Amino acid sequence: MKQSIFEVKANTKIAENTYKMVLGGDCSGITASGQFVNIKLDGFFLRRPISVCDYDDNELTLIYKVVGKGTEYMAELGAGEKLDILTGLGNGYDLSKSGNEPVLIGGGAGVPPMYNLCRKLVAEGKKPQVILGFNKENELFFENEFKALGAEVTVTTADGSYGMKGFVTDALKNMKYTYIYSCGPEPMLKAIYNTAETSGQLSFEERMGCGFGACMGCSCATKYGNKRICKDGPVLEMEEIIW
Repeated sequence: MKQSIFEVKANTKIAENTYKMVLGGDCSGITASGQFVNIKLDGFFLRRPISVCDYDDNELTLIYKVVGKGTEYMAELGAGEKLDILTGLGNGYDLSKSGNEPVLIGGGAGVPPMYNLCRKLVAEGKKPQVILGFNKENELFFENEFKALGAEVTVTTADGSYGMKGFVTDALKNMKYTYIYSCGPEPMLKAIYNTAETSGQLSFEERMGCGFGACMGCSCATKYGNKRICKDGPVLEMEEIIW
């Protein structure tokens, strides 16, 4: 974990209630796809945990959905604003298990961490397939960005307003793949577990108090005992979860 001051470079709306924030600062604390950051906001007691969409040495990209007063505040931030951010929180995805044709599945707010993961897998010469799941078309984002990386992309919408009508598991049933990486709401992750033909890693979304394992507020039952989503996760092996 590393605490740094970042400067907002851009903060733009990219879909319904969804924003992309690009920040400049020291990203050396981030070491793996799937980690998250915790942002201090003026006037709010708890920091806001946001998954990392992409990063390099000096630039951090976050995608977040406005769901409450904290993220409403974030949506109003403009270029030049400074933010106190804890980086390098949580574990990340293990790329060594991917095989040659992994499938990456993101549902709604679980899409962002799939981007950096996809970019790294492509750089390793792998051929990732990507499934993006949304409720409706106006929630869709980053389809073209994944395609630009060279990934094969399938979009599902629950109402059928764009792409395949249905859920991410409907698309998964028609695919051949070597491994699964996913992030999204727990019902989606459980459905993936029940559909999967291979092993995989799942990243869990959870309300957090501290974000680094002190408060025990985000525990998850596993076959190896309770694990903290913020510290021992958010990425867990598919087979260890007790649903």
